[in-house]
Amino acid sequence: MRDALAAADPNLVVHGVEPYAEHVRGYFTQQNMIASLSWLFGAIGLLLAAVGLYGVTAYGVEQRTGEIGVRMALGADRASVMAMVLGGAFCQVGSGLALGIPVAIGAGLLMASQLFGVTPWDPVILSAAAVLLVLAALIAAAIPAHRAASVDPAEALRAE
Repeated sequence: MRDALAAADPNLVVHGVEPYAEHVRGYFTQQNMIASLSWLFGAIGLLLAAVGLYGVTAYGVEQRTGEIGVRMALGADRASVMAMVLGGAFCQVGSGLALGIPVAIGAGLLMASQLFGVTPWDPVILSAAAVLLVLAALIAAAIPAHRAASVDPAEALRAE
C-alpha cells in the first residue's frame, strides 16, 4: 500500500496504515470509556439507593417491633405484616419515581439541545429504569419485611 501511494504521489508521507474499523475504534475510545463510567456510576447509585432503602426499612421494622408483635398477637398473619412493611417501602419508592421521572424528562430536554442524537425522553428506557428500580427496592425491602413477619409476638411484647 505504501508503494502504491508513493507511486501516486512521491511527496505523500504515510505515517501508518490501519484498517478503518481500527481507526473508528480509536476515535470512539474516549466516548466508550465515558459510557462505561456512566454505566458503572449508575450501577453504584442503584446499589446505594437499595442499601439506603434497606437501612431505612430495617430501622423502621426495628422501631416498630412492639407494634408488629401486638398486631400478630391480635391475629395478623405473616402476609399482612409483610404487606405493611413492603407498602411503606414502596410508598418511598413511588414518591421517588413520581419526582424522578419528570426530572429525567427535563434533563433529557436540556441534553437534547446540546447532544446529537439524544431524544428528550424514551418511554422504553424510562420504563426499564423504573422497573429496575422497583426490582432493586423489592429485594432491599423484602429482607426486613421477612424479618418483621417472623417476629414472635410473645418475645416482642416481653421486650416492651
